[in-house]
Amino acid sequence: DGCMMEGVSHEAASLAGTWGLGKLTAFWDDNGISIDGEVHDWFSDDTPARFEAYGWHVVRDVDGHDPAAIKAAIEAALAVADKPSLICTKTVIGFGAPNKAGKEESHGAPLGKDEIEGMRKALDWPHAPFEVPQEIRAGWDATEAGQQRQAQWRQLFDRYAQQHPQAAAEFSRRMRGELPADFGAQADAFIAQVQAEGPTIASRKASQNAIGAFAPLLPEIIGGSADLAPSNLTQWKASKSVTQADPNANYIHYGVREFGMGAIANGLALHGGFLPFDATFLVFSDYARNALRMSALIPAKVIHVYTHDSIGLGEDGPTHQPVEHLASLRYIPGNDVWRPCDAVESAVAWKAAIQRAGKPSCLVFSRQNLPHQARSAAQVAQIERGGYVLADAEGGVPDLILIGTGSEVALAMEAKQVLDAAGLKTRVVSMPSTEVFDRQDAAWRESVLPNAVRRRVAVEAGVTGFWGKYVGLDGAVVGIDSFGASAPAGELFKHFGITTAKVVQVARSLVSRA
Repeated sequence: DGCMMEGVSHEAASLAGTWGLGKLTAFWDDNGISIDGEVHDWFSDDTPARFEAYGWHVVRDVDGHDPAAIKAAIEAALAVADKPSLICTKTVIGFGAPNKAGKEESHGAPLGKDEIEGMRKALDWPHAPFEVPQEIRAGWDATEAGQQRQAQWRQLFDRYAQQHPQAAAEFSRRMRGELPADFGAQADAFIAQVQAEGPTIASRKASQNAIGAFAPLLPEIIGGSADLAPSNLTQWKASKSVTQADPNANYIHYGVREFGMGAIANGLALHGGFLPFDATFLVFSDYARNALRMSALIPAKVIHVYTHDSIGLGEDGPTHQPVEHLASLRYIPGNDVWRPCDAVESAVAWKAAIQRAGKPSCLVFSRQNLPHQARSAAQVAQIERGGYVLADAEGGVPDLILIGTGSEVALAMEAKQVLDAAGLKTRVVSMPSTEVFDRQDAAWRESVLPNAVRRRVAVEAGVTGFWGKYVGLDGAVVGIDSFGASAPAGELFKHFGITTAKVVQVARSLVSRA
């Protein structure tokens, strides 16, 4: 009953009915009890009718304590090939317990010695605790049948491999979760091309360009967006939308179902043979948070694409402007967050997420155009390390270090020009992924952020507290610790003091304080 109340069940069940997923059979254990007690005061839905309205085949009023009735219901569900099926089983929680059967006391706590003894008598169960009777063990033992079926499948696949060796090898590659042997080289060639062209575009557009370049190399990619494809820019030239009439496709229109989208992407990743990505606005990652956390906890290799990454999205206002989201995503263990500063870092972020073994990544992109940053070939290669020196001080050890991500890297580069002109030797560090940077060896981290240089300013259009670990007690952060507002992006950055002038002011204050 609790699962039926959760919003994700509505999101997922609606999609399953729309797609006609005839291989899906779900059981509803309808015992009328949740932790707080009898659910009728807070759950009065006509659940079978709800699922029928979704387009499901529903098997009603099954005695959940009758194995024959359950078997008959399963057979009825399997006979329906064009709809998912819901089997509604009516049960009594704590069945057989003399005083706790049908009560919330049996939900999440041990029954106790007296209740267990009473249940044994009611169920005529003479066996010791943890003893499984031989006849029951034999009924559930599928070892021999499973081995036979596995052998049959293996023989079938071996014959297929003889007739279609390339297709069989491709299938095996995908199921092992391996990338094509030439993916890295081809991705690097695309990244070098982007660096040479130097486009000034929104990083969400740079992301779309990267998808368009990488997807033809990876037929296992399946993407989708929660009703924001034109804004997230997640469809590419060769993408094809999944429909009930034609499921042979690689793009899913999830509708406004962020939580369901993330959960489905996790399932696709765990199924094997797929490389899923999903997408929405960064602020709406809140709606998918449980699924996003599960990506890291499982873990599952899902690429979560989030656009409109800051107050820079402008007039939609504070409801759509993420402030705390970057920090909160970075705090999820095992989750890599990338916020690239231009088209080149965007392509590298995609490559890194695709190559990451078995764990999720969040790629965070801007709505507004971002200027291209000049780099050497060596610097392009260093982007994959999460943090690197984009522009260094001339003439030895820097007086101060400016650290930026995303759109704010450009502010740091502009501030460097002003500070250099004033005689302050300034280094700019672009740190598109703090998680990846933190995994680098100590020598690399020291080469980028030397311990001897204590005057550091981090600049990012988000909450400031996260950056303390990088700037230390002697540093400062330029960011935003309030919610946004509705205005053009340029006006908002001025209003909240995320500007070149502000970075220069804060940097000079650190120097004067020394």
